[in-house]
Amino acid sequence: MAWFRKPKKPLKSGDRRDLPSDVFVKCEGCGEILYREKLAQNLHVCPACGHHFRVGVADYLRILSDEGSFVETETALRSADPLEFTDLKGYAQRLEAAEKKTGRGDAVVTGRALLEEQPIALAIMDFSFIGGSMGSVVGEKIARVGRLALEEERPLVLVSASGGARMMEGIYSLMQMAKTSAVLARMHEAGIPFISILTHPTTGGVTASFAMLGDANLAEPGALIGFAGPRVIEETIKQELPEGFQRAEFLLTHGMVDRVVDRREMKETVARLIRHMFVHDGPGFARGSPESSALPAAAPGESGKDVRG
Repeated sequence: MAWFRKPKKPLKSGDRRDLPSDVFVKCEGCGEILYREKLAQNLHVCPACGHHFRVGVADYLRILSDEGSFVETETALRSADPLEFTDLKGYAQRLEAAEKKTGRGDAVVTGRALLEEQPIALAIMDFSFIGGSMGSVVGEKIARVGRLALEEERPLVLVSASGGARMMEGIYSLMQMAKTSAVLARMHEAGIPFISILTHPTTGGVTASFAMLGDANLAEPGALIGFAGPRVIEETIKQELPEGFQRAEFLLTHGMVDRVVDRREMKETVARLIRHMFVHDGPGFARGSPESSALPAAAPGESGKDVRG
């Protein structure tokens, strides 16, 4: 029988083709091995378990604005180093490295856009720029896009992804909490909608200010949302925290967010919210009736409950 067996030749170097490491990715939620291209087509949501991978500004721009409609504003603003802060390296060096890495001036991108042909003001935080931390430029850009929304009567849609206030700017960073909140208060008084989208993670001073002040607060599934970290809280209160604490679903159950929305349904949900809040009328918007300000009922596949404005 040995006559019928073909002897195996030893592999020579170069005979075996190595699989490129960027072709597949392992899901952090279920361990499934996913084809990167298919995952991107699914907006970086695992088709097996629904785990939402972290995505960048460009992806959210595609999700939340009509193609070719986004026009960026305030591109020239850059952070200063008023405290001349240095830890392992100087703050100025960190800023330079972050700008070189991301191609952006700071941790938020703002501008005008159309969402299903409805004019909006749009702001998207960039976690890859020093952890999406909020320094003076982030606060100023969000305040300015809020004023733009107020002046042009455009609903403001803001995507948060942040580790909180930027410690390298000290009190200058903390002042941004008040600055951004003040502009949002003016928008609220004028009846201009603010839709806040909380992604993984949204923490610290960002959570404690503008991120939780939306007329509608939407969260992506599984997003970590909170002020202090779970370990710090446990050590402070000397108690074990409940399962799922500070995750989007836990916050929904306890009334801290209005709805947990799958990323694949985010554009439709936000557009529907805007149509309920405002009635399009010419170049801007006319405010809708009080009855129209209710969060629309959940569509199939969405989780949440109606919230009255």
